[in-house]
Amino acid sequence: MDLLSCDLPGIPKLRSGKVREVFDLGETLLFVATDRISAFDCILPNAIPRKGEVLTQISSFWFEKLDFVPNHVITASFRQFPENLKPFEEQLAGRSLIVKKAAPLPVECVARGHLAGSGWKEYQEHGTVGGQAVPPGLRQGDRLPEPLFTPATKADTGHDENITWRQCRAILGDDIAIQVRDWTIELYEHGRAYAAQRGILVADTKFEFGILADDLILIDEVLTPDSSRFWPESEFVAGGSPPSFDKQFVRDYLETLAWDKHPPAPELPADIVQKTSEKYLEAFQRLTGLPLGTVNK
Repeated sequence: MDLLSCDLPGIPKLRSGKVREVFDLGETLLFVATDRISAFDCILPNAIPRKGEVLTQISSFWFEKLDFVPNHVITASFRQFPENLKPFEEQLAGRSLIVKKAAPLPVECVARGHLAGSGWKEYQEHGTVGGQAVPPGLRQGDRLPEPLFTPATKADTGHDENITWRQCRAILGDDIAIQVRDWTIELYEHGRAYAAQRGILVADTKFEFGILADDLILIDEVLTPDSSRFWPESEFVAGGSPPSFDKQFVRDYLETLAWDKHPPAPELPADIVQKTSEKYLEAFQRLTGLPLGTVNK
């Protein structure tokens, strides 16, 4: 079933994000990935079939593969969920995680391996990416000489804002800032290398970290089509915006409309919804080599 919103009677909801609903289970949290999709910081009215399942199961896959960094996952298997959640199997199975309660850091940790998005815009204007010097003469989509850490402040509403390394250190303190920077690049390089074997270029991605009992851990989602730019290697040509396995497809469609990028967002045509769903599913299957529904058993 498509899931645009989720309410679980008797289970307190802490918040609704652009995609995820977060419930309080006492000692732990329940993350539920809906089938909502957002673009330009607006939630669109359509559900993208199976999108929430893809986000949850692809994150579960990466959390296990990238276990050199401690993370917040307790279980993604509905069979291991507590009894008070069993009546909600239709809403929760395959799209939910039970996670440890951590205090999220107020900074998003972005790794960029290619010139794209706001990094490309900054490069065109200033010749830098995240305030860092980059060789001249690069084209849109070109691979950077080395991955760059470009932090941003998190926004519940509106746009996240890119910040400098100095600002990041001022917000987090030197020790934590250095640790998240190093982990961000290490996670990205491991994920990029694995995805390349599957024919996918990870142009950039974002990670989030939190503090649990004074320890730094990886939280939220990992290397999903919502948090990353996935490009098919076979179709990649530098000098433009490549086709992708992420929601850039929806952004590109919306750019053709006379919409001012303020709510309410326009309805997506059925063919755009279907193609978007297919892109998410293909990303999952390419990366994991598994049918959807087998990761969280």
